[in-house]
Amino acid sequence: MRSCYIVAYDISNQKRLRQVHRTLQGYGESLQYSVFLCLLSAKEKVLLLEALTSIINHKEDQVMFVNLGSTDGRISQSFETLGKPLTLKAERIAVIV
Repeated sequence: MRSCYIVAYDISNQKRLRQVHRTLQGYGESLQYSVFLCLLSAKEKVLLLEALTSIINHKEDQVMFVNLGSTDGRISQSFETLGKPLTLKAERIAVIV
């Protein structure tokens, strides 16, 4: 079963920032500059956590995962936006590591 996560990050170094952004592109969809929507299985989440752990500086950077629950068709009901509406693309199956 997949779960929906909002992944947001604050990275203090430009090189690490690009690496984190590039890594997350393989796991989800960019919603805003430092915010991704990721539909992950338990195994994919572990792989993503491992990848990010090796990139970030644990004393200077922060990556936050917000679990929105199961991807059972209610994802769009979890978002409320002002202005431009949120458009979700089809669920990503492939993970690029």
